Amino acid sequence: MANKFIVASAPHVHGDLSTRRLMADVIIALLPALAVSVYVFGWGVLTVTATSIACCVLFEYLVQRFLVGGKTTITNLSAIVTGLLLAMNMPANIPLWIVAVGAFVAICVAKMPFGGLGKNLFNPAIAARVFLLIAYPSQMTTFAAPSVEGFADAYSGATMLAAAKACLVDFGSYDAMGMFAGIQSGSLGEVAAFALLLGFAYLLLRRVITWHIPVAVLGTIALFAAVYGAFAFDTPHVVLNYSLFHLIGGGALLGAIFMATDYVTSPMTTRGMVIYGVGIGLLTMIIRLWGAYPEGMSFAILIMNSVVPLINKYVKPRRFGKK
Repeated sequence: MANKFIVASAPHVHGDLSTRRLMADVIIALLPALAVSVYVFGWGVLTVTATSIACCVLFEYLVQRFLVGGKTTITNLSAIVTGLLLAMNMPANIPLWIVAVGAFVAICVAKMPFGGLGKNLFNPAIAARVFLLIAYPSQMTTFAAPSVEGFADAYSGATMLAAAKACLVDFGSYDAMGMFAGIQSGSLGEVAAFALLLGFAYLLLRRVITWHIPVAVLGTIALFAAVYGAFAFDTPHVVLNYSLFHLIGGGALLGAIFMATDYVTSPMTTRGMVIYGVGIGLLTMIIRLWGAYPEGMSFAILIMNSVVPLINKYVKPRRFGKK
């Protein structure tokens, strides 16, 4: 008797939701953060975002058409999500040719050579960001500063994490509410904490993701920062501010909510998700405090992506009926 079971690659979605619908939900969840970025940095944000998305879609179509073959996959919206996430990990004033290089790495190096969506080992947008950080460190770490006039290209400034690494931040009196609202330098997706949390709530309500990975990542970052702060500062108020600073500064929220939760490159079990999230949180803080870069989220996710196959192998649900 022929085997009629079909084994397909991830993501495995059971129910009425299709991959296209899930990707559409991710796009919708990112729109508030994109809107805040436009408000903070100006209309150039849309140019960077459009270039990133267009290049990702184009590269995926060309690879599918002339190298991989088979049914065109750009209609499932995953290339658009990759392009949008890649843009959210870039400065608003970055040269557009670097955006195109990042899109090429994301699609033609990190995604399609592995077989496309569901088979890639690393999150394509994260892999591209890390590549760009190493290849073009100056352009990737020169950030447009917020501008009330809406023309951010004429400004440049260090991120709050970079300022903290240089011991230039007073953790007893920094503007936490301003950072939360988006008044800080950084990549497009690093300046809109409240908008990212709105997106998180939407994804939870739509059941696109679960809370396990984001809470594990952010909880570990907060706990690590609190323990470190308890030794570095004498006042509990300052320790609390220090923990909050590491949660809303940099790419912690963007990475925990939208990057680490990628179906393909994250664990399949609840326990595995928690282990994965804790690992990302620990590595992020270790890199932030003792690494060469002020931000460590991208490197942490990329490292933990490589550990996911081991987590899936050794952290399995108990078989039905087994004691």
